[in-house]
Amino acid sequence: MNKTSRTYLRFALAQRIEHLAMLVSFTMLGVTGLPQRYPANRVSIFIVNLFGGIETTRNIHHIAATVLMLVTMYHLLSFGYKFYVKRARMTMLPTLQDIQDGWQTFKYNLGIAKTRPQMGRYTFEEKLEYWALVWGTIIMGLTGFMMWNPLATSRLLPGEFIPAAKAAHGAEAVLAVLAVIVWHMYSVHLKHFNKAMWTGYLTEEEMLHEHPLELADIKTGAAERPLDPDVLRKRQRVYYPVAGVLAVIMLAAVYGFVSGEQTAITTMPAQPDLLPVYVPQTPTPLPTLVPTATQKPAAALTWDAYVAPLFQQRCVTCHGTVAELSLDTFENAMKGSQNGTVIIPGDSANSLLIMIQTPGDHLGQLSTDELQKVRAWIDAGAPEK
Repeated sequence: MNKTSRTYLRFALAQRIEHLAMLVSFTMLGVTGLPQRYPANRVSIFIVNLFGGIETTRNIHHIAATVLMLVTMYHLLSFGYKFYVKRARMTMLPTLQDIQDGWQTFKYNLGIAKTRPQMGRYTFEEKLEYWALVWGTIIMGLTGFMMWNPLATSRLLPGEFIPAAKAAHGAEAVLAVLAVIVWHMYSVHLKHFNKAMWTGYLTEEEMLHEHPLELADIKTGAAERPLDPDVLRKRQRVYYPVAGVLAVIMLAAVYGFVSGEQTAITTMPAQPDLLPVYVPQTPTPLPTLVPTATQKPAAALTWDAYVAPLFQQRCVTCHGTVAELSLDTFENAMKGSQNGTVIIPGDSANSLLIMIQTPGDHLGQLSTDELQKVRAWIDAGAPEK
């Protein structure tokens, strides 16, 4: 390649910083989000422990989500400036030509067509990536709000929307990560290492290969629309106040998004001693224990014989089918919650269930004797039958 080859500015510094912020926030969202979707996986457990626990992992996830929302705000305001003030061409909008370019590329890759399609400012691949990002950001934002603010969501929508949002959020996250790894990494970093997002420039040879129509427009002077300075200042005087108001509204929306409420688990305060705990009018009867002369060995404690009836009376009111942790069946109890497993067979000291119950201020607090038997049951391997 000729070292004196002319270069062309493709992305300004502000666009490159925006891309970097998007890259960092997206990466952190993927690294901290996928382990929460697959909590039992060994890699997920390693990542969560690397970040110092599930709560720290979730906090980092929330911070990255906030950064993503701020980057989205900036992108919208920047787009508004280009659209209204500079009257820039909407070259990122999909057209019928993109379908033709895609079909021509498909035939070229199979060896049917002899030439690649000539494309302009953005190729059909770049447009697909951009609008997939827009779609994904909308989906992740809406579903993230539902999970982050379940009480506000349940005031507007049926409660079934919250677990549906969780499923959609996780599925879209997997799709987005796979799209970046399979599509973006190959197109930008493996097939041809495009450094424009880091340096801001492409050489003339790169422009001729990737964006020949844009290069032709640049050489003929048709790429940039001339702007009259007076007209430009007039539009700026209109746009800046409107953009300022929109920025304040969007910042307020983001602040409400992240501080309006927390999940029920993290915001449930310790109940005062004088406040009676909710007890059903007709408590679930426990099976009558046959008195014996000697204490029943801990190894004989099982889920069916002791733990299930105890949890049914004390825990299932909250941890049934509503809360993140369900203790209504043996399978659900061993599965745990979004925070990970709560019962580690053979290791009660590191079981989250015992850690939460030990301080003695839990809403469904077990008695000392009951807690000791549950601890012995876990240490015995947490047998079901």
